[in-house]
Amino acid sequence: MSHSIAPRFASPKVQGVGLGLRRDFFDELLNTPDFVVDFLEVAPENWLHFGGRQGRALRQLSERYPLVCHGLSLDIGGPHPLDETFILELKAFFKTHQVPLYTEHLSYCGDSGHLYDLMPIPFTEEAVDYVAKRIQRVQDLLEQPIGVENVSFYALPTNELSEVEFINAVVSEADCGLLLDVNNTFVNSINHQQYDPLAFIETMPTERLMYLHMAGHFDEADDLKIDTHGEAVKPVVWDLLDQTYAAHGIQPTLLERDFNIPPLAELQSEMNQIRQSQRTRGAQDV
Repeated sequence: MSHSIAPRFASPKVQGVGLGLRRDFFDELLNTPDFVVDFLEVAPENWLHFGGRQGRALRQLSERYPLVCHGLSLDIGGPHPLDETFILELKAFFKTHQVPLYTEHLSYCGDSGHLYDLMPIPFTEEAVDYVAKRIQRVQDLLEQPIGVENVSFYALPTNELSEVEFINAVVSEADCGLLLDVNNTFVNSINHQQYDPLAFIETMPTERLMYLHMAGHFDEADDLKIDTHGEAVKPVVWDLLDQTYAAHGIQPTLLERDFNIPPLAELQSEMNQIRQSQRTRGAQDV
């Protein structure tokens, strides 16, 4: 297996601080025109077939803020053929809402049906080839590069390669982008005791970063963290974000919150903390 050396990958980047759009605060956000956010992220599967009031409302937001898409069901590592009809539906959605970036999880989520979970792909050379070819096909259909996200997982897949080696090989072979999830990196480093999270982050390819994810996790035990997206971001993950900026420069960064969603003002406070981290790093880089 050969891996490309000089990346051909190029993609427009969003800037600043983003927020994962959830229905819990959709109307509040729509009616708060002075809310400070640089871009929004949606799961396109949740919006593809909405017309009427909800479709028009999403269009209002996508005209106000750059909209990026982070998918849930492409099943990029799965055993079944890619759903090319679905991919073409995505392409039309991206055109309607002028979506500059599309990312998916570096995982599989389907077998005889949808598993409703993100399962880790075995870390093998064979899997690198398989997944890279599927990513390339998606990019050909969409006529744009996509990004893949490092996922949290709770059982180690076959580890012929390390997680770092696997991710780097996939994005190089596929010539695609990377969505680096800072919290997932920390969670995996604790649960599997395989690596130092900062060393992992430093090994990621800066030139392929599309943006970063920040989220909270649940402390089940000292050696078990659950990636819930239902908590505030932990201090240790804030520290890791600062270290990520030191390693890769200031990167656009998005806050995720999937349940136990607090008032919009509280989400704004966490987003402000991201923005302050970016300003601090920017001042240090001058």
